Amino acid sequence: MSVMDAIVVNKPQAPRPSSGVEKPSLIGLSREEMAAALREKGVAEKQIKMRVSQLWNWIYVRGVSDFDHMTNVAKDMREMLKQHFTIARPEIVEEQVSNDGTRKWLLRFPPRGAGRPVEIEAVYIPEEGRGTLCISSQVGCTLTCSFCHTGTQRLVRNLTAEEILSQLLLARDRLGDFPDREAPQGTIMPAEGRKVSNIVMMGMGEPLYNFDAVKQALLIATDGDGLSLSKRRVTLSTSGVVPEIFRTGEEIGVMLAISLHAVRDDLRDILVPINKKYPLKELIDACKAYPGLSNARRITFEYVMLKDVNDSLEDAKGLIKLLKGVPAKINLIPFNPWPGTNYQCSDWEQIEKFADFINSAGYASPIRTPRGRDILAACGQLKSESERMRKTERLAFEAMMIANHGADD
Repeated sequence: MSVMDAIVVNKPQAPRPSSGVEKPSLIGLSREEMAAALREKGVAEKQIKMRVSQLWNWIYVRGVSDFDHMTNVAKDMREMLKQHFTIARPEIVEEQVSNDGTRKWLLRFPPRGAGRPVEIEAVYIPEEGRGTLCISSQVGCTLTCSFCHTGTQRLVRNLTAEEILSQLLLARDRLGDFPDREAPQGTIMPAEGRKVSNIVMMGMGEPLYNFDAVKQALLIATDGDGLSLSKRRVTLSTSGVVPEIFRTGEEIGVMLAISLHAVRDDLRDILVPINKKYPLKELIDACKAYPGLSNARRITFEYVMLKDVNDSLEDAKGLIKLLKGVPAKINLIPFNPWPGTNYQCSDWEQIEKFADFINSAGYASPIRTPRGRDILAACGQLKSESERMRKTERLAFEAMMIANHGADD
């Protein structure tokens, strides 16, 4: 079977209707913000707490995307909500299914201010006993890591808390992971428990350059009265934005992953250019100070295996020396090629030798099985066609708008 035979492309859903002015979404609002939004629309103060509780349950427990499905909400209230707000999902431009069961969605969000609609990618990876959703935090990326496909797409804008959360809600929709829903026939997923049991902020973008929106989205995703994901099953991956690392542990409390990829500053400056701003010593010191760090809550260090670049025994020795004193797990990632790259994946025999050395030093070092390569859904392969608008394009678009107007336990 060829690569193309292995890909299933589902027909995109129709875009949500537009009246020319995008209604604000209730998705991604804190309870306090939702209460303020209802208050502004005239909901009686004595009803606010109850209405917020109802909406929270319908949106995050029941997973509805249509106010008419909120059967215990009075009709006039539903009409008011429909008039002023939305809880619609993003448009699915394309859904692809790999021959290993990995799913990739290309999602389109409406314009924010002066700009075009934008597109991002999210990926679902089913495994035995768990299903992991890889979520994007930005459209494009500023970091230009030399081995990463996403880094070749310039940053267009940050995603909102709504847009970050909507990726999770849509995935649960498509996988039948809300009550009274069924998964598409033939879908590969865990045999028991939640279809989306884990989420990783490892998609497009650097999460810590969009800290506030990521924080709000993840706090809602881990809220015990809603989506109720365990914080131990939520991992935020950063390339090393040192000033925000402590805040991540203190204010969000999820698991931390570091895109490391090199053990020397001169090499990491090339592979992960943010290293020029926050070199390895500062990064490792920030990791050692991460709130809640222990052998039970280790930091994951991601290390992409690049042939004749960072895969020698000397690199493995340097890795052990660098991480001394840090409770850590080291994920070895076979490089996932993409069109135009100059890098090659390390030979499998070399990857195994590297892993054996790390293991013998007392660190868990699983070799991440490449998933979704046939649909460019593997680590470092995500990219969309959204590009930052030039000034002349933006001004023309503004004129048109005026005229026509989101770990195992």
